[in-house]
Amino acid sequence: MFTSRPTLQGTFGMVSSTHWLASQSAMAVLEEGGNAYDAAVAAGFVLHVVEPHLNGPAGEVPIILAPAGGEVRVLCGQGVAPAGATIEHYRGLGLELVPGTGPLAAAVPGAFDAWMLLLRDHGTKSLADVLKYAIGYAEDGHAPVERVGETVETVRALFEGEWLSSAEVYLPGGKAPRAGELLRNPALAATWKRLLTEVSGAGNRVAEIEAAREVWRSGFIAEALVRQAGRPTMDTSGQRHTGTLTAEDLASWSASYEPPVTYDWNGWTLCKAGPWSQGPVLLQQLALLPSQLPPYGSAEYVHLLIEGCKLAMADREAWYGDAAEVPVQALLSEEYNAGRRALVGDTASYELRPGSPGGRVPRLSAHARAVAANEPGFDALGFDVLGVGEPTVAKSPPPPVPGEPDVAEDGGTRGDTCHLDVVDRWGNMVAATPSGGWLQSNPVVPELGFPLGTRLQMTWLDEGLPNSLTPGRRPRTTLTPSLALRDGVPVMAFGTPGGDQQDQWQLHFFLAVALRPHVRGGLDLQGAIDAPNWHNDSFPGSFYPRGMRPGSVTVEYRMPSGVVGELRRRGHEVLVGDAWSEGRLCAVARDPETGVLSAAANPRGMQGYAVGR
Repeated sequence: MFTSRPTLQGTFGMVSSTHWLASQSAMAVLEEGGNAYDAAVAAGFVLHVVEPHLNGPAGEVPIILAPAGGEVRVLCGQGVAPAGATIEHYRGLGLELVPGTGPLAAAVPGAFDAWMLLLRDHGTKSLADVLKYAIGYAEDGHAPVERVGETVETVRALFEGEWLSSAEVYLPGGKAPRAGELLRNPALAATWKRLLTEVSGAGNRVAEIEAAREVWRSGFIAEALVRQAGRPTMDTSGQRHTGTLTAEDLASWSASYEPPVTYDWNGWTLCKAGPWSQGPVLLQQLALLPSQLPPYGSAEYVHLLIEGCKLAMADREAWYGDAAEVPVQALLSEEYNAGRRALVGDTASYELRPGSPGGRVPRLSAHARAVAANEPGFDALGFDVLGVGEPTVAKSPPPPVPGEPDVAEDGGTRGDTCHLDVVDRWGNMVAATPSGGWLQSNPVVPELGFPLGTRLQMTWLDEGLPNSLTPGRRPRTTLTPSLALRDGVPVMAFGTPGGDQQDQWQLHFFLAVALRPHVRGGLDLQGAIDAPNWHNDSFPGSFYPRGMRPGSVTVEYRMPSGVVGELRRRGHEVLVGDAWSEGRLCAVARDPETGVLSAAANPRGMQGYAVGR
């Protein structure tokens, strides 16, 4: 079948990421003898530089890794709420939701420490070896993708009037970054160079990495982050607030390992992060599938997946979080899903229907709300045209500061997050979804060249919910990389940006891989990525201001008209987007019998690339 690009195949190493410079930097590490984990760390730091509107060092990153011959593990790079981030404190400020931007929304930064643990425990290269690519692009410059400049223009007034340190980096001489012209971030380059200088006398490779972690937690980086959190900053509430992050919060937190949540389906085992992420949503969607599926790509097939997603997302809203015990096994049990499966009818549901695993009574936040189709600011393609949150939400009048990264009004790209996958010749495999700390989230820390994150906006200010704002607990994140095993052996790592859409698009991709023919003896990764995709918004969004649109389904123009017509006949509010507008998937794979490696990347957005040999 025709695909936008070939599925790459080789035996040495494969990388796929959402930016070609990150992919090629990771490949350079492999060429220098590094393994998949060295390569992933190098790519992660390059993504901080070349996709600053989508992620940063003070954001967060969940990582799933499968060492050759070892156990699959999740490395949690999601920081917790600071000790002072209590519901009482936020309510006392007159807030009903955590702002979408500013220091009040900042969790303890998690990405940097997670990358350091990955490098320390599973890599082979020195810190200088993996940072040199990011330092080079920050110091010498890189030609930014168009979306960086477009994003900066959306916040020009804010940068010039309020966030002056951000204007210094992203509006030098009053000009936003432009494609074909070099964009530099000398402050960020100086930060990493100073870090390397301070840890250079620590001793061996591991000692240097440990010293770098201490600099981040309690050295010059920590001091600058805490100073920034204490500066009054304009946020989406329309007010200036200071944050709650302290030196003690930074010093006491560490990234950590945990076992994945898994589900077996037709000989495959899917591995995801726990319910502090939305990862189990993909597993619940699989558990809801009947034993016999309708023909792939048919209207009945798409309808079945949409309705199953609604049920899984309703459970996410009622049961997922880090502030209470989550009944994961009950949610994935056949007994529970047999009852839930029976709720899927022939027509579209407009209800939010969380279940009662083990007889428990679900609770939802009072702020879960429906956004009317004609409400000002709701874009017909399912994107927030006012820049206040992830796709699916809107607010009128426009708030003074955007929340989740803005996206193209024509649906051409979706910006919010990055993703990378690597597999090496030894069989090591890793999937990571870095996000947060983007240039629109908080002012650039002047001394460091990057901003704080805003992940606390995903928590509720209602007491007693699994995702209630709770000191020392992780906000429930949408970030959700995937790793798949076949007959117990790791064979594929994949993921995508896209906020609440991530586990919708990943399910569609995975089923396309599992149900469609293989190519050249391997998995048809590129064909599965290229297949027409879709998403629905029939559940509360995870980003400020947390809206939803019951019954809506956004499909790509390439979806057959007969399928679109049948979905509408079934009651779905179908919105037809651009031909290539849904998803930014990346994937790598390894055939355990032959050792052949494969990779593919998404053509949507025109910046994701796979490389390998």
